Amino acid sequence: MTVIGEADFVASLADALQYISIYHPPDFIAHMAAAYEREESPSARSAIAQILVNSRMAALGGRPMCQDTGTVNVFLKIGMGARFDTKRALGELVNEAVERAYTDPANPLRASIVADPIFERRNTRTNAPAVLHVEMVAGERVGVHVAAKGGGSENKAKFAALEPSDSVADWVLRTVEGLGAGWCPPGLLGIGVGGSPEKAMLMAKECLLAPLDMGELLRRGPASRLEEMRIDIFQRINALGIGAQGLGGLTTVLDVKIATWPVHAASLPVGLIPQCAADRHLAFTLDGSGSARFAPPSIEVWPEIALEASAQARRVDLDSLTREEVAAWRAGETLLLSGRLLTGRDAAHRRMAGMIERGEPLPVDLKGRAIYYVGPVDAVPGEAVGPAGPTTSTRMDPFTPLLLERTGLLVMVGKAERGPDTVNSIARAGAAYLIAVGGAAYLVSRAIRSARVLAFEDLGMEAIHEFVVEDMPVTVAVDAAGTSIHESGPRRWRAPAVRRVPSLGR
Repeated sequence: MTVIGEADFVASLADALQYISIYHPPDFIAHMAAAYEREESPSARSAIAQILVNSRMAALGGRPMCQDTGTVNVFLKIGMGARFDTKRALGELVNEAVERAYTDPANPLRASIVADPIFERRNTRTNAPAVLHVEMVAGERVGVHVAAKGGGSENKAKFAALEPSDSVADWVLRTVEGLGAGWCPPGLLGIGVGGSPEKAMLMAKECLLAPLDMGELLRRGPASRLEEMRIDIFQRINALGIGAQGLGGLTTVLDVKIATWPVHAASLPVGLIPQCAADRHLAFTLDGSGSARFAPPSIEVWPEIALEASAQARRVDLDSLTREEVAAWRAGETLLLSGRLLTGRDAAHRRMAGMIERGEPLPVDLKGRAIYYVGPVDAVPGEAVGPAGPTTSTRMDPFTPLLLERTGLLVMVGKAERGPDTVNSIARAGAAYLIAVGGAAYLVSRAIRSARVLAFEDLGMEAIHEFVVEDMPVTVAVDAAGTSIHESGPRRWRAPAVRRVPSLGR
């Protein structure tokens, strides 16, 4: 019988979590690099370039590729002939590993998990507890597959109980078209079909852990109806023109994975889970001989891409912003921001909105200022701040009209589209919404020269900070006239007809 030591299990899992925070899987880099080479949209090509450069910088710097270091998902396949040398619950061991990894002073990861999801939503400060799935299998080894899933892509998970006669492919296409860019494309789609509602969703999550092979599949051609279906969905989604970061382009998904399970004759449950550009997962096996060891990928895996500032980029001094200056910006334009930049996310916005409604003064003056939707990673020596990429902006939509009207807030920076009501409120206020590239958190942090907490320190990573930035690259997503790049970009790059392969049937 194989005996797995408690210390070996905890150390292996903690090391794996640190590893995946830093390194993309090589297959993901290869598919992203291929997307970069074939992309024709300048905006999307620039976004993909930033994601690739950020990934390489994170690998060289040993720091997280994304500020959202994710919810930990652990999939254990425990051999019937293996046992753990411990008296503790398996979940306790997993959570000890999570705490060890996320509070490692050499590379602290962002704690994003809040306890009591309905009421207090207080940060656990350790990123525990993890989500644990256990399966007993034949054999004497323990297989571990660990993933760290970002909130932006998790929030776009969808489920449908389709009729058996419905087309799964058509449902997927309609669903992805309505997701927007909050899941931070280009990435992957995991689709689970059959079983039961919870089984379909679990399969959708698990199949995201499979190696990317769409490039090979397209070269050799499909060998089954399921592979035909994967290609069909892949091509039809990319024909939508959504593109990297929703800016419009040729590549929205790098791969499409589908898992199936036998189902009741009356049912067709389908789960869909997207994976963002921070594709983080790692598999390893424990055989009782000690803890697992992980070698970094060769730096040759990453393409060398030189980012060049656009000669047309407009330099903006955040310390002297005027409404007249903002009115001159146009959707799709590149800006380089310098000066003082406030930060604030969901919890800070909710708290500020409550204070405004109660007639209380805010702890910071927003008049004429810019606010960045970000929850940064803690800094290590030599850094002003840790990786600090944008969060999904639609979560701030409920509060934006109030802040624009009552505080004089002038500019917002985040990622993905804004809702129609928010776009209208931006136009009414003569304000602007800008986007940084999601999935380029370490690269963005290089533009931050200093950081300090101004208010709501109890909120942890969601506190209001003041960054001093220099030449931080952003794109005007919604200008003062209400023009949105997330509407015009995909419309321009959408294929004239979204092809469907007739032979696929479903």
